[in-house]
Amino acid sequence: MQNGVVKITVAFFEVIFLLSLHRPNYIRMKQNNWKDRLNVVYSTNPDFRYDTADAEESDTLPKEKQSLRIQLDKRNRGGKQVTLITGFVGKNEDLEDLGKFLKTKCGVGGSAKDNEIIIQGDFRNKIVEILHKEGYVRAKL
Repeated sequence: MQNGVVKITVAFFEVIFLLSLHRPNYIRMKQNNWKDRLNVVYSTNPDFRYDTADAEESDTLPKEKQSLRIQLDKRNRGGKQVTLITGFVGKNEDLEDLGKFLKTKCGVGGSAKDNEIIIQGDFRNKIVEILHKEGYVRAKL
């Protein structure tokens, strides 16, 4: 008797599983990202579209026109020194590529975000030399 009950229970769960795979799209939960619709709680307008915060990235300026500032920063870093490169104008991908290039040339870690590159340690002079060799003539301390 128990063996038959186990088979029926297993068969029941298999049917439920298979039915859950073939649910119509309107029953499935849609992706509802609240961050995409900030500042709006509810709208009665049926044609209302939420404003998303997708800002267009500006084109990357040529190397000769980039005005990069290189400085040493110790604020809010637990006393550790970092070299901070600011003033980059362009796409985030190009900023990350430049950050990766500088990190490999200096042999240290760092990050590239919010239009600034952070290199761990004091590498101001070395970074200025590297940037001048790469064509960033307006890079200065």
